Amino acid sequence: MKNVFSSLVGKVVVVTGGTRGIGFETVKAFLEQGAKVALFGSRQETVDHALEELKKINPEFPVKGYHPDLSNLEDITQTVNGIAQEFGEIDVLINNAGVSDNCSIYNYDSEQFNDVMTINLTSVFNMSKAVAPLMRAKKQGVILNTSSMVSLYAQRSGSAYPTSKFAVNGLTKSLARELGKDGIRVNAVAPGIIETDMVAALDQSLINQMAAGIPLQRLGKPEDIANAFLFLASDMGAYITGAVLSVDGGFVG
Repeated sequence: MKNVFSSLVGKVVVVTGGTRGIGFETVKAFLEQGAKVALFGSRQETVDHALEELKKINPEFPVKGYHPDLSNLEDITQTVNGIAQEFGEIDVLINNAGVSDNCSIYNYDSEQFNDVMTINLTSVFNMSKAVAPLMRAKKQGVILNTSSMVSLYAQRSGSAYPTSKFAVNGLTKSLARELGKDGIRVNAVAPGIIETDMVAALDQSLINQMAAGIPLQRLGKPEDIANAFLFLASDMGAYITGAVLSVDGGFVG
């Protein structure tokens, strides 16, 4: 039987926020499908640790790590162009870097709000702007953004996070319309409650309570999100653009 993701073999994939959780699992998934990956992290030490873990899985994985300032377009552009020169091109960009909080509007200050927006939204714009000309030159490319289920119905506090993800959805749909003529597809994945380190630190009774509200009766796993990225990046998703794919076990539905 043909490998449904065979179109990813040899593709060059850039993953921001690729050192842990969903990002790390996504990096691993693409490597296992034969892609070449450039992973981004916020610090050199986290990048080095992720690379060490991947090399333990397979010493032959074609993966390298970088830690540009995602708020700095010049730094990003220089890094992206360097990756394109080293790897030959960039086929897929996955904008996964992000932060969350649950701060009340009464306690927010503008700096805290803007920090969330910068990491979750401005970085997506900067990365997309940097890779789009490279993709346009070859009339082919895929940009995938990590959204969130709260981008569809918000949350009770921490308004910066859902605001940033609402905006990511808007940017996704707008870029899909703008870049389609250049052969570039743009989509987003909106994860539900996923088994990350943050969730694992919660009390088990609270985890059970969250799972009970999900139609599939379980939390999502990082690989559930990685698989969605694989699908959308591959030729299996060749006619999909401008979509926000909910991967939440039916929670929003």
